Amino acid sequence: MPTKSKKKWSQNVTDTSDAMDLNEGVFKERSAKKIAHALKQSAQASSRRKATPFQSAMSMLNFYINRAGKQLTKSRAATLERAKDELRKDFDRPPKH
Repeated sequence: MPTKSKKKWSQNVTDTSDAMDLNEGVFKERSAKKIAHALKQSAQASSRRKATPFQSAMSMLNFYINRAGKQLTKSRAATLERAKDELRKDFDRPPKH
């Protein structure tokens, strides 16, 4: 019987998708501004992305939030939601209402 990989499919997506290359520990930052800035830098520097840098960065942030789901504390979820607003600011996009 083949050995089952201990790697989760979501980690495989993060590692191999064409979304973008991420710096280590991007989502462990405590500051929403730092998360947004790191995502922006990663998106702009990545050669793997197919979409615009903004779309790739926002997509990866949403992917992380959705995969973490109920595992996130309320304060961590709030920080990540604020990171979306900071990301919009970094890319000169209008805020979401």
